[in-house]
Amino acid sequence: MGDRLRVAVGIMGNGAALLLYAVPIITFTRVLRKKNTEDFSCVPYIVALLNCFLYAWYGLPIVSCGWENFTIVSINAIGVLLELSFISIYLRFAPVNAKKKVGILTALVILICCATAISSALAIHDHPHRKIFVGSMGVIASVAMYTSPLVVVKQVIQTKSVKFMPFYLSLFTFLSSTLWMTYGFLSHDYFIGDSCSSCSIASTENILPWMYHQAWM
Repeated sequence: MGDRLRVAVGIMGNGAALLLYAVPIITFTRVLRKKNTEDFSCVPYIVALLNCFLYAWYGLPIVSCGWENFTIVSINAIGVLLELSFISIYLRFAPVNAKKKVGILTALVILICCATAISSALAIHDHPHRKIFVGSMGVIASVAMYTSPLVVVKQVIQTKSVKFMPFYLSLFTFLSSTLWMTYGFLSHDYFIGDSCSSCSIASTENILPWMYHQAWM
């Protein structure tokens, strides 16, 4: 019963995470149509790329024991592809200065991911210590990903518009973090169930659309 519940929560978590990763499609469809990134920040997508890569690596048998975390691998692999697509579109239409900044940050993220993968595979020789190392990196990236939308809070408050922080992004962030926290606790894997703080942050993000609902209704 416990294992079935864990799998069920994992599947629901995958669904919520897929919706979370897919929400920016709306934003980037507008970017493609207007051929302009406007004032959107690419930071959340770069941080999400780091999070997805680290957890995809964490779920692979080289770090985890067998395929116990297959659901983690599958959704985060999709996340990596989506975030790379969003960043590529941003780089195509962003101003020159923004392109340089995003290019440097993306290169830094890829470097961190490669260094984490190589060092955990070659320098650490057992699963428990690999999980601690990669899992700790993943926790930091996860909290950073769930807090990254807060970089536009000042802009939302100043403009009294949630155009730069879509409601569904905040909603699916809350659902995803809650479900993965539950999955981690059911799996007794607290590197996955690290999302307690993320749930609180996502709850805060959900308040803003209601405060400025007239701007997006």
